Amino acid sequence: MSATLTEEVSATKNASRNIRKTVLSNGLLVLTESMPHLRSVSMGAWIGSGSRDEAPEVNGISHFVEHMVFKGTTSRSAQQIAREVDTIGGNLDAFTGKEMVCFNIKVLDENVPPALDVLSDLVLHPTFTPEELAREQGVILEEIKMDEDNPDYLVHEIFTQNFWKGDALGRPILGTVKTVSSFNQQVVFDFYASQFTPRNMVFSAAGNLEHDAFVAQVEKQFSSLAASGESLPSKMAAPVATPHITLKRKKSLEQVQLCLGVPAPPVNDPSRYGVYLLNTMLGGGMSSRLFQTIREDQGLAYSIYSEMNPFRDTGSLCIYAGTSVDKTEKVLQLTLQELRRLKQETVNEAELKRAKDQLKSNMVIGLESSGSRMSNLARQQMYFGRFFGVDEIIEEIEAVTSADVQELAQRLFQPEAMALTLLGNLGTMKIERQDLAC
Repeated sequence: MSATLTEEVSATKNASRNIRKTVLSNGLLVLTESMPHLRSVSMGAWIGSGSRDEAPEVNGISHFVEHMVFKGTTSRSAQQIAREVDTIGGNLDAFTGKEMVCFNIKVLDENVPPALDVLSDLVLHPTFTPEELAREQGVILEEIKMDEDNPDYLVHEIFTQNFWKGDALGRPILGTVKTVSSFNQQVVFDFYASQFTPRNMVFSAAGNLEHDAFVAQVEKQFSSLAASGESLPSKMAAPVATPHITLKRKKSLEQVQLCLGVPAPPVNDPSRYGVYLLNTMLGGGMSSRLFQTIREDQGLAYSIYSEMNPFRDTGSLCIYAGTSVDKTEKVLQLTLQELRRLKQETVNEAELKRAKDQLKSNMVIGLESSGSRMSNLARQQMYFGRFFGVDEIIEEIEAVTSADVQELAQRLFQPEAMALTLLGNLGTMKIERQDLAC
């Protein structure tokens, strides 16, 4: 098996000259970023499908497979995997998202060959034995119960399920008790075979490595992965958000959990930097409007923030707060008041500059490790098909104007599009659509 295409990403403002990519003959894309000043290497196998790409009857199977690959391969037991990783001082991990699954490991540069051997074995040769499968079902059912006992998690889950109602994007990543309990070896193998294909996978690495030598090692390990057809696994169409008001009563909770959200642009939308800045000013830190007004000035909540949830074809911008039942309506009204201000008043240059500096710093600092660079490589490839250097990102952030932010606020914060979930000991509380005017 030989590499069919190698490309060095151009040394412009768009990306570092140290980023290179190679497509192997079976279709697997290998990305590297050389960081010779480090002593570590992080590498990851990324699957381009997540929980939103599952059929309803197998909701949670992406997460289930992510767990199961650690339970043994055709040549290693789970204990052997753990021992080998500990022997080289590695950090082996995995996660499942709405749109991807990642298996990754971070090691010293001298331990790349054994680390790559273990990682590729996990991804390529899992056994999914019935005994381990039944045991892991029990583990994940406990994980589901644990999350349901977490009010912060639960309010977001209830909000999401109603916001993307009836769509896979709204279903839980973990699945449900019913779906997880139904998985058997054949179902797991069938799903694995359909998703773990070269054209649905990206292998990325960053750290103290040399591209050609690393590609040769990946090529050797992944030679057993047969080339897939030209077509990728089918993707679900973009869902339409459902404006809803959901009051979930749970008497055992001391606080009311509040989640208020609106539809937002997808991950690759041209206006994304404006939305990031809007989110930063609204609830992205200690100097944000929501934090200052609701926590610092009024003392109504300990935790309050806003967050962006962008996906490949849609997104949401959500505000979360935890407060007592008698303060809930005031927190909601003050939150809506801040949304109204962003729509009606142009943000001043000092606040905009502060948000820009905060956003730039967070992005740059967040890219200072081999692990974050490895992750950034894969995500940019999967969502954009190209790479953005720090200088280009900073230029885009700096180009956003106060008028851009106001226009986005006017477009996003439409009362008729808003969704609200309240979870807690709500008593007789009622919230109507007209109460969400902003």
